[in-house]
Amino acid sequence: MIETDVIVVGAGPAGSSAAKHAALGGAKVILMDKKSEIGAPKRCAEGVSIEGLEKLGIEPSPRWITKKIEGVRLQTPDGTDVWLTEDQVKLPEAGYILERKVFDKHMAMDAARAGAEIRIKTLVTGIDKIENGFIVETESMGKEETFKCKILIAADGPEGHIARWAGLRPAAKAKEMESGVQYEMCNVEFEKQGIIEFYLGSCAPGGYVWIFPKGDDIANVGLAILPHKAEKTAIEYLDDFVAKSPYLKNAQAVEINVGGDPVGGMTKKLYDDNILVCGDAAGQVNPLTGGGIISGMTGGMCAGKVAAQAIKEDCSKRYLKLYDEMAHEELDHEIKRYKKVQEYLLTLDDDELNSIAHAFEGESFEKISTTEIVKKLIKISPKALLKLGKFV
Repeated sequence: MIETDVIVVGAGPAGSSAAKHAALGGAKVILMDKKSEIGAPKRCAEGVSIEGLEKLGIEPSPRWITKKIEGVRLQTPDGTDVWLTEDQVKLPEAGYILERKVFDKHMAMDAARAGAEIRIKTLVTGIDKIENGFIVETESMGKEETFKCKILIAADGPEGHIARWAGLRPAAKAKEMESGVQYEMCNVEFEKQGIIEFYLGSCAPGGYVWIFPKGDDIANVGLAILPHKAEKTAIEYLDDFVAKSPYLKNAQAVEINVGGDPVGGMTKKLYDDNILVCGDAAGQVNPLTGGGIISGMTGGMCAGKVAAQAIKEDCSKRYLKLYDEMAHEELDHEIKRYKKVQEYLLTLDDDELNSIAHAFEGESFEKISTTEIVKKLIKISPKALLKLGKFV
């Protein structure tokens, strides 16, 4: 049996963040991932904010940045565009489009450099709670191994099993799990370079379509829907959009990615004796945008820091409650208020979205951010004011 202080299951950004900070805190850490290549396949549109990276202390690297985000385009069903670009007002750079296959490896390497041991192609097949920790059963390349840890951190994504096996509720109910599908495409035409594009309304019920540029003619083109609000599958909606878009008439897909995205908010219980849950597995996702890289890494950072300290003091839920408090303090404000915005937008039909876009014409923006857009929405829409007046 291999003994360690902390085992982190899942080497996505949240898991690597947890492993890094637990190791920096002095814990002996093993980071496991079932995939043979960390970061592949990607299940993400790959956008992050500059502010988010700065808060996490991550220095941008040209190794994993494919494009700077220089503006936003929102399009409603009747073709009305709302542009947030420096054509209207001088705007700072909003963020970056990543290459997740490189970024995720970079984050895992950060964890390794902090002292964590990484085990790839290692599938967790079962866990057993013991008095002072967990027994973790794994299989790797036909070899079975048994591990013992004092704290288990579940960062195994929205469909992960670890938290469920430990008796904790999953992050999202079925009706709060978006179904997402995305092509990476070449020969994409852009009206303006460096602009991330969102298409709203019945083209993606309960969600939106996105085009995120990764190069002069390369982009992630995808969508997410809430299946209970849709009449077709996600791939059918995406193929319909691609067929109709003038910007994609010559585009060719070189990769397809599919997956679920939990947009119901954080799970009610993020911890128990000897276990913490972070990232998508904990619902640490922006319910409005579906983005979870920065929020998941923030949750992972909190989990890693608390785990390292708990190893020195107390690994029971009495102490690990501190992680729950830290995660909610860091993430609640964003997640809960954007959940309200998401619920409001779900009440709007195509005509109402068109009317809002028309009212946006002539508005100027101080910066590129979701918060700035929602503030303007409240300003121009009586219905939004009624529903979201306390947003800010």
